[in-house]
Amino acid sequence: VSFINNFYYLHTIIMFGLVDTIHILHTTMRDAVAAMRNTDLSIAAVVSGGELFCRFITLSLDDKHMEECRQIMLHRGKIFLTKLLNSRNVIAQQAKKFVTDGCRVLTHSRSRVVLKALISAAKNKEFHVYVTQGGPDNSGTEMVADLEKAGISSTLILDSATGYVMESVDFVMVGAEAVVESGGIINRIGTFTMGLCAREMKKPFYVLAESFKFTRLFPLNQRDLPDEYKYSRKHLVDVSKVHPQVDYTPPAYITLLFTDLGILTPSAVSDELIKLYM
Repeated sequence: VSFINNFYYLHTIIMFGLVDTIHILHTTMRDAVAAMRNTDLSIAAVVSGGELFCRFITLSLDDKHMEECRQIMLHRGKIFLTKLLNSRNVIAQQAKKFVTDGCRVLTHSRSRVVLKALISAAKNKEFHVYVTQGGPDNSGTEMVADLEKAGISSTLILDSATGYVMESVDFVMVGAEAVVESGGIINRIGTFTMGLCAREMKKPFYVLAESFKFTRLFPLNQRDLPDEYKYSRKHLVDVSKVHPQVDYTPPAYITLLFTDLGILTPSAVSDELIKLYM
């Protein structure tokens, strides 16, 4: 919710910002997105979402008068926010078809979009969900509480028990903090390990992610991820004694990505990303 609130903030800047040229407004928007990077929100999502928002609302406005531009941007901003708010519903409707009656699902920590999909699937099916604790903040416990509240049978497991449980599940379903150009994902630490286990045991590995998380980044390995993506802001001065909060899962370990743009194979991500950033 706090992430979406930031887009409402950007929309408010357009509505009430005291600027008289497109260039100044664009600069103000960029500064606002830069300020969002200093929050505790996912840096990956802030970078991609902020850039996509600015691109979408300012496309082909150079030759128009300022007030006309402002009205166009406000209209486009509303369209962007509407799509953003509805994206999880779209993804949930796609993903729920892959959750069959009596199946066993493994998910990592807590993901709002995964939770939405599972709750949607549970309306006419019964299944069991294994949820990893999701250290270091153990947000998996919150995920289990949400599932139990929705009447979905679930079990909280240790992060280190991923390999043990993998042989008992039908597929893996995780969220993502970012989807990169290769079709791989950046997500909470431990996702890559889960992908490795799933591939070794030939279990489908499904990723649920909103299109505003598509980012122009092409990591080749874990070391390629920028430090600001991997560590909290307070630890960036010295990262030698802290562990990363996220890892990179290459496209080879991903079966399908469920997005508000449709169900994609990892190889199709680059084409969709080009369309978004044109």
